[in-house]
Amino acid sequence: QSFGRCITTLTHATKVVIHLKQTSKPSYSLFIPFESFKMSAANDDNEEFEFGDETGNASKDARPAAPSTGPQSSTKKSSPADSSVVFSPELLAMYYSRLFPYQILYSWLSYDPSTANPPSNGNSGNSKSATSWSSTFPRREFSMTIEPTPGNEVYIRYQSFLSQEELSSAIMKRRPTKIDIGAVFNHPPKDNKSLPAGKLQTQERELVFDIDLTDYDGVRNCGCSGAKICHKCWTFMGMAMEVMDEGLRQDFGFEHVAWFYSGRRGVHCWVCDDSARKLTNEARSAVASYFEVNLGSEKNKSFYLSSPLHPMLSRAYKILEPQFATCVLPKEGHGLLATRKSWTDLLLTLPESAIPVSAKLEKKWGSPKDNSTPHEKWNELKAALMAFIGKGGNAKVSKNLSTIDRIRIEHWPIETVFKHTYPRLDINVSKMQNHLLKSPFCVHPKTGRVCVPIEVATIENFDPFQVPTLAQLMKELDEYEASSDKNESIVHDWQKTSLKEPFERFQKKFLVPLLNEERRAQREERERKAAVMGDF
Repeated sequence: QSFGRCITTLTHATKVVIHLKQTSKPSYSLFIPFESFKMSAANDDNEEFEFGDETGNASKDARPAAPSTGPQSSTKKSSPADSSVVFSPELLAMYYSRLFPYQILYSWLSYDPSTANPPSNGNSGNSKSATSWSSTFPRREFSMTIEPTPGNEVYIRYQSFLSQEELSSAIMKRRPTKIDIGAVFNHPPKDNKSLPAGKLQTQERELVFDIDLTDYDGVRNCGCSGAKICHKCWTFMGMAMEVMDEGLRQDFGFEHVAWFYSGRRGVHCWVCDDSARKLTNEARSAVASYFEVNLGSEKNKSFYLSSPLHPMLSRAYKILEPQFATCVLPKEGHGLLATRKSWTDLLLTLPESAIPVSAKLEKKWGSPKDNSTPHEKWNELKAALMAFIGKGGNAKVSKNLSTIDRIRIEHWPIETVFKHTYPRLDINVSKMQNHLLKSPFCVHPKTGRVCVPIEVATIENFDPFQVPTLAQLMKELDEYEASSDKNESIVHDWQKTSLKEPFERFQKKFLVPLLNEERRAQREERERKAAVMGDF
């Protein structure tokens, strides 16, 4: 029979109730064992609590949406999404068919300047005949995690596609819950089983970095741990991005550095300069190790910086220390100097030779007359330490201080800032060309949020809780289609949603300059070959 409407309600009991309503006949109810359904959002790690209920009340008109025929702009009205569901196969299918930026991803990963400006009619990319297997994109590895049946994940590696059409067709057909991007090989990765053993070799890959808030659990005093995040601890990601971005540009000369929100609790960095893509595994490991700082361990929490301090670390301290004072010290942050217990614990980490400074400040700050702020306490502590070793003020230097003692006291403020705010890299992600990393623009299945580009220059304005979810995007599409104010210049459906700003900004500030650089490099290579051959 044909029913007019199907409304699904997930309960916390042991069954799912599906009400089937027909306008001219009585209603029917089906009782299905709850075990036969897989919840879209993972309740085992409390994802609903982690990201809050920010999308409003559930819609009673939720229903599956039929996917469109392609990623181009469409006038078909999407189905209203249940805002309480952060992730579902139906929402994902709609995202892949209407909103996923296939042209942007293809243009970026092909490094082909001719793809920079898509046709104004909205057609997606080059035809299959326009791309050869010798070019970059067809030799790029993709991996996909799919769920043929609920709860049954299948991980597929060594996927490659000749064109944008092949990629979009495969994604819309398989609806992967996760897409990973790997290296560019000497042969199309999909041919790996037909090649002799060891014949398939990596040739290039972007230099990538992965920074995750779970690695900051030891210094997160905001109540968060694991996958849970809040605005207070998210500031650690902004600090890490600033330090890494500055180092990559200033110390290595990289220009094309892209940052993305992971969709949940971290950020990913893609360095796309030609010189970065050609780095060997040994060189990648060296670059990643350059940024590593031993911050101690659970068993041995103390660590010491070498002297003299490396210029990169000096620059990092200048970037981090002001934000440490603003975001870590006060009660509104992580409260490192907000209470008597917290400042006592901090003073106990001073070198043993600085006990006189610790005792003096402990007494002063504990006085009822003292009303200094955490920031003022921090400045007073630094000044007292510098005076104690003879580098500030008029205090007499203790004759019992050795050179090592002086260095450790001088470095203590820097080490304290680094313990809390210095970037904590998953270095294994960066070391190898064949290491895969989650694709930008895909959707995190635990949160339903899109992996959007982030700008370092405006990181303080980025709010992970405001990144659109699938349900929100479907609602935005519906609202645009229902409005009378249509923009005729719109080519892609994502331009009708809140994805417009981050996607277009990525195109303008990252993708266009990158492809212009590729165009210049190709022109110079043609001129060089012409000069060698005498063909002017």
